[in-house]
Amino acid sequence: MRRVVITGAGTINALGHNVPDTLEAMREGRCGISDLDIRDVERLQIRIAGQVHDWDAEAQFNRQQIALYDRFTQFTLLAAKEAITQSGLEFGGQLAAEAGVVLGTAGGGVNTWDENYRAVYEDGKNRVHPFVVPKLMNNAAASHVSIEWNLKGPAFTVATACASSNHAMGLAFQMIRAGGARVMVTGGSESMLCFGGVKAWEGLRVMSRDACRPFSLNRNGMVQGEGAGVFVFEDYEHARARGADILAEVVGFAMTSDAADIVMPSKQGAERAISGAMRDAGLAPTDVGYINAHGTGTAANDKTECAAVADAFGAHADRLMISSTKSMHGHLIGGTGAVELLACIMALREGVIAPTIGYEEPDPECALDVVPNTAREAKVGAVLSNAFAFGGLNAVLALKRA
Repeated sequence: MRRVVITGAGTINALGHNVPDTLEAMREGRCGISDLDIRDVERLQIRIAGQVHDWDAEAQFNRQQIALYDRFTQFTLLAAKEAITQSGLEFGGQLAAEAGVVLGTAGGGVNTWDENYRAVYEDGKNRVHPFVVPKLMNNAAASHVSIEWNLKGPAFTVATACASSNHAMGLAFQMIRAGGARVMVTGGSESMLCFGGVKAWEGLRVMSRDACRPFSLNRNGMVQGEGAGVFVFEDYEHARARGADILAEVVGFAMTSDAADIVMPSKQGAERAISGAMRDAGLAPTDVGYINAHGTGTAANDKTECAAVADAFGAHADRLMISSTKSMHGHLIGGTGAVELLACIMALREGVIAPTIGYEEPDPECALDVVPNTAREAKVGAVLSNAFAFGGLNAVLALKRA
């Protein structure tokens, strides 16, 4: 089996419009959650989010492109450009045929849905733009990335709610490892911060009105975010032959289904995914130094995840560092695992562990080292990234230092 490495990374999210700015914010423990600035916000109960501010689509794309690109696609293309530029790859000839793209999103073109429902129901229009369907479809971002960079191998989108990005990246890893591709552009994106998108999430009654405080006893819910994270996964021998700068090595992946409840998480399902990723990677529990937690800030998720980690790691659980960067950038739903993978790479490459900010009170049911409020310097050789989605769908990635 081939080894798989990461040779490029790109992002846009509430913490920054690129990777350096995002990592700086994570190191500083800066909060990107702010007042929500959207149409009809006064009709919402939830008025905070990890929103991307200062976004100017016209500075990035022409009018014809904007007519085709929903906000989630725009974010994806910007992040992909950063990742592919960093990788130094050019996709022509045989490499183009051996390179593909697999991305995660839960909602796809939610902004386009919202705008056009307004047009026909509220404004009484009888026509919509002819490109509405290709603009809102979940595979739009993956298709446009493949078109923009001439990626002629496997190209598709994964939609598994909050685990979409981890599933996408795990599948990209497996395809390269099995020889089905040499390079995969992978990650995920989401932009649900419109009236309809936020109103739907309000109905679940899992949202906080003031802050995201994962693992803190006084936590009161999750906070939505938006943005994208995109990576270049590459066959190790190919990367080494061309002298690429390797950011990290992807060494394991596991996915499980709780097969239990559509919204309530299962400790057993999460534990099997965590243990499966370590087993796939050939890692012992003591090899892992850091976990980027799913850590949504809801009571059910946080305590279930901590119990699953305790079961998977046994006595070593007390020596692990585990943090949730959702406390800073919010929950990007289908795109969240991709932005969180940046924290994993930072831990491996820079020896900096991103903190869980907003932590105020210890919770006996979350009695792990959650790296509260302040980033920490620590040398780690292997890390995990957890994603546990509605529907009981779990996906865990394992990475090692390059």
